[in-house]
Amino acid sequence: MSDRLPPLTALRAFEAAARHMSFARAAEELNVTTAALSFQIKSLEEHLGTPVFRRLNRAVELTEAGQVLAPGTSDAFQALSTAWRAALRLQDEGALTVTAGPAFTAKWLAPRFYEFARAHPEIDLRFSASLRRVDLARDEVDVAIRFGYGPYPDVYSMRLPEEWVMPVMTPDMARQYGTIEALKSAPFIHDDSLNFMNPRLDWPAWFRAVGESFEPAHGARFSNADHAVDAALAGAGVVLGRRALVVKDLAEGRLVAPFKTALTGKAHFSFLCQKGSENRPQIVAFRDWILAEIEKTAAVSEGLNIVPVVTEE
Repeated sequence: MSDRLPPLTALRAFEAAARHMSFARAAEELNVTTAALSFQIKSLEEHLGTPVFRRLNRAVELTEAGQVLAPGTSDAFQALSTAWRAALRLQDEGALTVTAGPAFTAKWLAPRFYEFARAHPEIDLRFSASLRRVDLARDEVDVAIRFGYGPYPDVYSMRLPEEWVMPVMTPDMARQYGTIEALKSAPFIHDDSLNFMNPRLDWPAWFRAVGESFEPAHGARFSNADHAVDAALAGAGVVLGRRALVVKDLAEGRLVAPFKTALTGKAHFSFLCQKGSENRPQIVAFRDWILAEIEKTAAVSEGLNIVPVVTEE
């Protein structure tokens, strides 16, 4: 028995056999013969000084030593595989995988994607519309765009411009509900995706910001912000539109904002990537493109009274 690790090939044979609980299936995965795999496991057992499998008639099962060894070898080979794929990805300057929330992907990234593709035909941009937590060091993701409070330790983080919400509606609806009093009778649309914020960025908070005590007693509720905006675009009602999700529709006239008071909270969008990767050519290109696209619509915030949300007293 020795403290020295056995050969990697022996550990790999054990990990595959323990995962499949079959020497034949493990041998097929590793592209070796069953006899060769059995030899590797036998050498590991000799190195360890005790069996790791019980050989039964038509099956195998782990011994106590095998049960102790299996989880660690599985984790180790998974980590090694992940690290290898990450290292390979660093050499690939022709692909970039970006994850962002479904609403931001649908309303901000997708409508502008053709501009990036035209400016950088050499980069194959791949989107993953998801809010799940990602590990930039382990997952096959190069850039994450997330909306929240942060901070984001151990990664490169760049805060994107201030996010706000304000009432937006179609031009036709604005002619009918373009005053505060008229707005109170409008069909309201509620974006429940902002309910995680404290204090809340909701209709009562916006009315407080304009000196009114009013809470809509009706209106459709959406769990996805982009669905709420789509309903407003269809003329179904008035929504508190988030800057990033409505700025293109405001700039192009599909939506209008009759009121100049906007609410902002502490949550914000951040551009995230693994530390040390922020200077990779495709990440630099994507980051610069995002900032340039944001600047194109910066004028939408001009003239607004952007106030921080406060709780009800």
